[in-house]
Amino acid sequence: MTENSNIINWENVFTHSKAFQENKPVKWAFIEEFFVRDFYEKLYETYPKKDDSKTITRDSANEKSEEENITSELATGGGTNWSYETTDDANAYRKWWTGGSNPIQPKSTPDRGFVEDPTFSESWNQLYRYLFSDELISNFRKFSGIPVKLKQFSLMLLTRGGYQLPHSHNIGPASLLILPYFSKNWKKGDPGGTYITPDDTESNMIFEPSNLDNTAIIFQDGPHAGHGVRQITKDVERRAVQIYLEKYSSETGWSEYNKKRELREI
Repeated sequence: MTENSNIINWENVFTHSKAFQENKPVKWAFIEEFFVRDFYEKLYETYPKKDDSKTITRDSANEKSEEENITSELATGGGTNWSYETTDDANAYRKWWTGGSNPIQPKSTPDRGFVEDPTFSESWNQLYRYLFSDELISNFRKFSGIPVKLKQFSLMLLTRGGYQLPHSHNIGPASLLILPYFSKNWKKGDPGGTYITPDDTESNMIFEPSNLDNTAIIFQDGPHAGHGVRQITKDVERRAVQIYLEKYSSETGWSEYNKKRELREI
């Protein structure tokens, strides 16, 4: 058994491959026990804590482009601190991987490879390194039928008042979003999990997860890949990460369309 085989529970993932590829109008799957349990517990125990005294705040009144904001936040400590984002569309905390000091743009080319970040635990560095591996990329290509590579990685935290309005991106023909959760004892029916809807309305949601303990929701971007998060009303933390995979060519770059500004995941 290799070190990598102790990270993601591929047997569980592939169990949902057929359903994912056949789901309409949006391809999606919800997977329980996404990580190998022992490895998940290490990630859970070392999920970065939020320190409000060091949190960077950003709101729609002072908003620049996404790239300008991320560069600015990382330069002022966003790599080790959480960024608090509040707009009319969403209310959430976000944290990026930085290699400890040097900003790593969220849309870097896949040949950049793994860079260790000492502000994260050994287990989180192991996971991030694995995201660049041939094994992970090959397995998600088999699971989804999409020729993807790693494009973005970030941590996402919601607390009381956190939410994201329903929206769809439809930014390209070959994008896969993976949202693993790290929140134990989530009450059934409570908001916090990312729901799937075929349009941009909450009332038409197809599915909303309530088990957020070592689970993941996966969906392919497209015109009917609506999703959002209902507003959290309790004093809880919904912990998650975003793993964003997309088709990439060294000649033409990422497969995304020329796009308007879209909401980021929370």
